[in-house]
Amino acid sequence: MRAGLLALTHREVVRVLKLWSQTIAAPVVSSYLFIVVFGLSLGGRIREVGGVDYEVFIVPGLITMAMVQAAYSNNSSSVFQARFDRYINDILASPMRPWEINLGLTLGGVVRALLIALALLALTLPLADVPLRQPLVLVAATALGLTLFASLGVVVGIYAQTWDHAGFVNNIVILPLTFLGGVFYSVDLLPSPWEELSHANPIFYLVQAMRYGFLGAGDVSVALALAVTGALAAVMVVWSSWLFRTGRRLKP
Repeated sequence: MRAGLLALTHREVVRVLKLWSQTIAAPVVSSYLFIVVFGLSLGGRIREVGGVDYEVFIVPGLITMAMVQAAYSNNSSSVFQARFDRYINDILASPMRPWEINLGLTLGGVVRALLIALALLALTLPLADVPLRQPLVLVAATALGLTLFASLGVVVGIYAQTWDHAGFVNNIVILPLTFLGGVFYSVDLLPSPWEELSHANPIFYLVQAMRYGFLGAGDVSVALALAVTGALAAVMVVWSSWLFRTGRRLKP
């Protein structure tokens, strides 16, 4: 691996670790509170969903929500700040290849998301006995999901003109779609046409793939869930790679 890629990746990871109270601790605490509050408050009313205790059922979705938000937010803010501070010009002027720049800027969000997921899972295990039924599916779903949202963050960071633009996508698009993606409920319980509309939500498929990895069950075929997530991830990777290859909106 080239020295430039290692140096850029190191910078992005150190940036995450130096601000750990904001980048890691805050998302972990907020997601853990969701598990505690919803698990305790609704767990007494909703005993099981699909034969799974409710406090266990919501864990995969909440871990997914925390990871995708972290991967997106980290990379969109990092890339936008690099453009705003003109630091991106130094990177573009280096002998690094476009794919190396893209990968180096992307990995910071991936590391942040994984640290959040591991911390959240460690805190959750004493509260809910979350199984790991299909570890290979879980690894594949995690890799595809992080690739999708980390690359999306890079794309939005390149196109954003203000900090509000980067936050808009997270607050108005990603967060609502995550909540409507079956994090707290099974879409099979929804009446028509809401059940059918849920299948038009791209985050729904990532949530189902993650849930299948943990619990061994989901609302749709795991092959379909991985295929949809993988296709979207491929689109985002191609888009971000094209931006770095052509220098569009990066070079003056």
